[in-house]
Amino acid sequence: MVECVVKNWQGESAGTASLDLRVANEDNAPHIVHRALVRQLNNARQGTASTKTRSEVRGGGRKPWRQKGTGRARAGSIRSPLWRGGGVIFGPKPRDYSVKMNRKERRLALRTALQSRAEDLIVVQDFANELPRPKTKELAQALTRWGVGENETALLIVSERDEMVYLSARNISSIKLISAGNLNIFDLLAADKIVATASALEKVQEVYGD
Repeated sequence: MVECVVKNWQGESAGTASLDLRVANEDNAPHIVHRALVRQLNNARQGTASTKTRSEVRGGGRKPWRQKGTGRARAGSIRSPLWRGGGVIFGPKPRDYSVKMNRKERRLALRTALQSRAEDLIVVQDFANELPRPKTKELAQALTRWGVGENETALLIVSERDEMVYLSARNISSIKLISAGNLNIFDLLAADKIVATASALEKVQEVYGD
């Protein structure tokens, strides 16, 4: 179980919150988190890279010169892979890079990754009512008060997407906004700090705490 201090909009302590998730044991944790990360990165690949073989390159149907008597090496097509403009030998073709992983394993890896970032987790009170209109500057100042450094990246986890919070955060390049139901391994591991609202933490506990 992880106990966290909840901060208000001004960055002052306003209570505590707990996160209690079932995680993988220490021996298997790095392996299962790595597998989930590799799966996510592989599944994001389009796999559309394609090159043409000698049979697909335009032209080359006529034998460039006769077989014997010229003194040159024999050649059957100007589209041979040995020629400039010819086909490609063993080049990439469209393929599926996706990797399968059981749902229980994926959820276990996500819980393990989140719990492993407990030291970088910042819990704040819900602040949607503090932004009645889009205000990037105010949100950036609040992040500084909460403990996010100027050169640090942060993952901002909210329970539900709020339009004013989204509009305020979208121009901050170091911030990524995500809802509690859409957590993923890569974002959890890539951010320097993880900022979660108290309601988002409850939703994470509800959705993933099995």
